[in-house]
Amino acid sequence: MDISDLSARGLVLLGCGKMGGAMLQGWLSGGLAAEAVHVLEPYPSDWLKGTGVALNGDLPANPAVVLVAVKPQMMASALPVLTPLGNGTTLFLSIAAGTLISHYESVLGDKTPVVRAMPNTPAAIGKGISAIVGNAHASEAQMQLAETLLRAIGQVVRLPGEHLMDAVTAVSGSGPAYVFHLIETMAAAGVAEGLRPDLALHLARATVAGAGALAEASDDDPAQLRVNVTSPGGTTAAALQVLMDADTGFPALLKRAVHAAAERGKELGK
Repeated sequence: MDISDLSARGLVLLGCGKMGGAMLQGWLSGGLAAEAVHVLEPYPSDWLKGTGVALNGDLPANPAVVLVAVKPQMMASALPVLTPLGNGTTLFLSIAAGTLISHYESVLGDKTPVVRAMPNTPAAIGKGISAIVGNAHASEAQMQLAETLLRAIGQVVRLPGEHLMDAVTAVSGSGPAYVFHLIETMAAAGVAEGLRPDLALHLARATVAGAGALAEASDDDPAQLRVNVTSPGGTTAAALQVLMDADTGFPALLKRAVHAAAERGKELGK
């Protein structure tokens, strides 16, 4: 299904913050008619007001998709508004962190088609990656529709089960923050070695962006790309001896960090 095909039944956004806004921008650019979009957002941005979408008005009786993009702490008050759309043919596509499919089924009805997705913030520039999983009532056509919608903001992968969503959240959902912190700390380390702060930040930012692009484009795996940069006994080898230390380096540190994020995700889902 093409995004423009949604115009007949309409699309509802419950919440339109940064992530929802990035997705909406991609859909409108992809041909979705603004008049087919209905947004429920108590604090609309000036950008949203200028898109021509229907804002905080009456909803269509049977929209093709409802995107749930509210913060988890707002879910209890926001979701019940959409109960009349449950147990039908409307697909509920959730990008809300920590909210289980079973919660949507309990509020909307246990026959409601639900697809849960975990995108990440590079979606804002169309470079995100989303993992999705659907319940038993989400048809293959609806799964494909969810993929089509999410491709407006980047890549999409399917999960074999919802039990993996906390791990995905810990790796790709929270992962951009880890990379941003890497840029911060690389720049700070460069300043400690005598570089100007603006130059150190420029070097760190461009290096991480370039290395990520190379990892994405190359047929070599990251381990081989690392080896390609590392001359025996050279400067990179000296740095990697510190970074790859089994007890204090990246392997142990990132394992602990990702595990902490995954455990917090499980707590939020209770």
